[in-house]
Amino acid sequence: MKLRGLEDMPDLKGKRVFVRVDFNVPLDKNGSIQDDKRIRHALPTLNRLLEKGAKQLILATHVGRPKANETKLKTDIEAHALSKLMNRSVEKIKDWGGSHIPEAQIIMLENLRFHPGEKSKDTSEKNFFGKQLANLADFYVNEAFSNSHRTHASMTSVPAHIPGYAGLGVEKEVKAIEAATTNPKKPLIAVIGGLKADKLTAIYNLLEIADYILVAGALACNLLKAKGYNIGDSKSDDEGMEEKTKIVQIINENKKIQLPTDFVVANQFSESARCKVVSANEIKPGWMALDIGPESTSKFVTQIKLAQTILWFGPIGVFEMKPFSNGTKAIGEAIAKNSGTTIIGGGDSANAVKKLGLEAQMTLVSTGGGASLQMIEGRKLPALSVLSE
Repeated sequence: MKLRGLEDMPDLKGKRVFVRVDFNVPLDKNGSIQDDKRIRHALPTLNRLLEKGAKQLILATHVGRPKANETKLKTDIEAHALSKLMNRSVEKIKDWGGSHIPEAQIIMLENLRFHPGEKSKDTSEKNFFGKQLANLADFYVNEAFSNSHRTHASMTSVPAHIPGYAGLGVEKEVKAIEAATTNPKKPLIAVIGGLKADKLTAIYNLLEIADYILVAGALACNLLKAKGYNIGDSKSDDEGMEEKTKIVQIINENKKIQLPTDFVVANQFSESARCKVVSANEIKPGWMALDIGPESTSKFVTQIKLAQTILWFGPIGVFEMKPFSNGTKAIGEAIAKNSGTTIIGGGDSANAVKKLGLEAQMTLVSTGGGASLQMIEGRKLPALSVLSE
């Protein structure tokens, strides 16, 4: 995908730039930011736009999934955090600009999802809001890769009205993922974990380029169940499996797929549960698989050591609970030690890498699980397609 980037932008002197950022940061019960990584991620792009002479940066983001314009989901706290990080004044306004907007150099709009047009299924309503936002600026920059698989007004409608460009972070993620999937160094190992059966499509598409696909998490239980194994009370996304029967059959018959041969099972979903290691075909009713076992861990780590390219999507087990974190820890450390290209596909995988303190040792820790997974599947991201047209 040939994206228009910041260096393709014309002279910005006296120009206003609308920047769609992703400041959807985790908040604690008191509304304080727990991790400002997503705000820091946008700093290179914002600073570069100012260096290029932009008169004004108009920033917009969504925060959470508001139902009634909750106070804690307003963007005041994100504006304040950005101001401290940039050591510049950031003026927060209470709406989305309207007919008047302050002359401040950096402006933060209100939570986009407070406006019904942002996610509207009514195309005319969505595009009307997109045009309203576009009228605020001369140029558009997408620095929200994590939301680029969405067709929201701020992602696809705004750049339909003013010239759109990719931010530095978006360019970096797209180039890294494309390089790892279109012309990867071999062997390529994909590690797919987590719960959702929508990753089955990614596994299916990866069969063409991957040498081995290591499947763990509840997704492995899905595939074992389809093979006729008894998975006891283990979690499985049965609803997501129904429409993918043919894909499941192809996956389960392919020799590239490696499933766990043993699991750490527990009698309840709790850190204090009774647990034991059993073979994959010995999970009894009343027990649930919450991590891969030592035999599977050893086999997976051996494969990872031989890889030149590694893609990791989804945790190996319930890594948040210590008794069931060994698989994720071992896989994460093995990937971190690998000298090849290592792509971590955002979401829970990124959280696991962060918890293990391994971020700096990875080639790329993606900001968006859904967006990066869709790229891996070979599907176009609508918010990036409008930047390459």
